[in-house]
Amino acid sequence: MTIEHITPAGANIFEELGLPDAENLKLRAQLMVEVRQYVEESGLTQAAAAKALKTTQPRLNEVLKGKIEKCTIDRLVQMLAEVGRHVSITVSKAA
Repeated sequence: MTIEHITPAGANIFEELGLPDAENLKLRAQLMVEVRQYVEESGLTQAAAAKALKTTQPRLNEVLKGKIEKCTIDRLVQMLAEVGRHVSITVSKAA
């Protein structure tokens, strides 16, 4: 017997997986997606994008490969700020 479970859109997959710090992981993942979108839209090489983001190419590569454990929220927000991206956070009561 196979059990199929689909996480609804907007839900926290990290919470569904029972991981500690699920909210932190979700936020980091969202920021990493924004960094990836910047790199793709800019058309820059990883080296040039890393320079613009004020980070190293190896660190940018870790972000692009989804190595979430290598990224802090602070660092991701700073990288995005370096290229003119504004990050805002909304706090609300849990459902």
